[in-house]
Amino acid sequence: MSRKHTILKGTFILTMTGFATRFMGFFYRIFLSHTFGEEGVGLYQLVFPIYALCFSLTCVGIELALSRCIAAHMTQGKQKEARELLYTSLFLTVTASILVTLVLQRYAMPISEVFLHEPRCADLLIILSYAFPFASVHSCICGYYFGLKQTGIPAISQFVEQTARILSVYLLYLYGIRSGIHFGVSIAVAGMIAGEIFSSVFCLHALFGKNVLASLSRFHFRGCMKHSRELLSLSVPLTASRVLLNLLQSIEAVSIPVRLQHYGMSLSESLSTYGVLTGMALPCILFPSAITNSVSTMLLPTVAEIQALNHRKELSALIQKVTYSCIFLGSICCVSLLSFGKWIGAILFHSPMAGDYIITLAWMCPFLYTNNTLISMINGIGKTTLSFCINFSSLGIRIVSVFLMIPLFGIEGYLWGLLASQVCIFLFCLAYLKYYLRKTA
Repeated sequence: MSRKHTILKGTFILTMTGFATRFMGFFYRIFLSHTFGEEGVGLYQLVFPIYALCFSLTCVGIELALSRCIAAHMTQGKQKEARELLYTSLFLTVTASILVTLVLQRYAMPISEVFLHEPRCADLLIILSYAFPFASVHSCICGYYFGLKQTGIPAISQFVEQTARILSVYLLYLYGIRSGIHFGVSIAVAGMIAGEIFSSVFCLHALFGKNVLASLSRFHFRGCMKHSRELLSLSVPLTASRVLLNLLQSIEAVSIPVRLQHYGMSLSESLSTYGVLTGMALPCILFPSAITNSVSTMLLPTVAEIQALNHRKELSALIQKVTYSCIFLGSICCVSLLSFGKWIGAILFHSPMAGDYIITLAWMCPFLYTNNTLISMINGIGKTTLSFCINFSSLGIRIVSVFLMIPLFGIEGYLWGLLASQVCIFLFCLAYLKYYLRKTA
C-alpha cells in the first residue's frame, strides 16, 4: 500500500472515530452543563490544566518518540527492536505515572489553594490522580500502533474510552438520584478514570491477547537500558517542551477567572464565564478538528519515513496538499459557525453567552485546523525544538492577553489574543517549511 493510501486510510479511520467520540462528547457537555450548571462545569474544567500537565510529564513525549522510532525501525526491518521499544516505553511511563499519582495525592490541597485558587478542586485532583497509570499504558500502545501506521486499535480504544467515561458518569448520576445522594461534578472526574481503565485493558488485550503477563515477562532490564537512551534522547526534549508549554497553559487557564474578577466579575460569574468558554464554546469550535488531528497523527511517522528515505519532492507535495486541504476545511467551518453560532449556544447549551463566544472564535478555524498538521510535520522532520519555540511564542501572546487585555475588555480581550496566537503559529510554520524545502532541494 502506498504512503498516500496509508495516510488516507488511517486518517479516515481516526476521523470517523474522532467524529463519533466528539459527537458523544458534545452531548455529554450539554448533559454536564444542564446537570451541574455553568459554575460546576467551570470547576470541572479548572482541573484540566493539571491533568494536561501531568499527562505531558508522563506520556506525551514518550508516545511521540515511540511512534517515530517504531516507524524508523520498521522501515529497516527491525521488528524485534520495535517490540522491545514498546516494552521500554511502558516501563518508563508507568513508573513516572505512579510517581505523579503519589505526588498529586500528597499535594492536592496546596495545588488547589495556591495554583488553582479554588480549594474545592482538591478532592477532584485526588480522584483524577488514579487515571495516570492507566493513561500511560493506553498512550504507549497507541504510539506503538501509530508508528506501525495501524490506526484500528487506537481508534477503537478512543471510542471505548469515551463510551466508558460517559456511561459511567450517567450510571452514577442515576444511582445518585435514586438513592438521594448528591455526587456533584466529582463523578465527571471519576468518569475519566473509568475511561482510561477500560481503554488500557482493551489495548493490552488487543496487543497481547490473553497472555498479557507472560508477554510482559519477556521484558529484560538490559534491553530497557539500551532502548531507553534512544527513546529518551527524543522524548526528553519533547516532554520538557510539552511540560513547559502546559505549565504556561495552566497558568493561563487558572488566571482567566482571577483576571475576570479584576474586570469586575464575582467569583461565581468568573467561574461561569470560564466554564462556558472552555466547556461549551471551545469544544464546539474544536469539533471539526477531528479530521486535522487524525491527519496530524498519521503525518508524523510518514514524514519521518519520507525524510529517512530522502524523498524531498514527495515531502514537498505532501505539505502543499495537506495545507491547502486544511485551510479549505477551516474556511467552511468558519462560515458555518458564524451562521449558526448563536443558535448552537441558545438552543443546545441554553447559554446565549456561549453563542457569542462561538461567533468570535469562529474566525480562528482556518488557522487552528491547519496549525495542527503544520506542527506535526515540523516534529516529523525532527525539529522538535523549533515547534516548541513556535508554540511558546503563541502561548506568550495568549498569556499577555490574559493579564493585560482581560482586565480592560473582559473575556473578549482573551478571545482576540487567541486569534492572534493562531495567526502567528500559521505564519511561523509556513515560513519555516518553505525555507526547509528550499534548503534541501
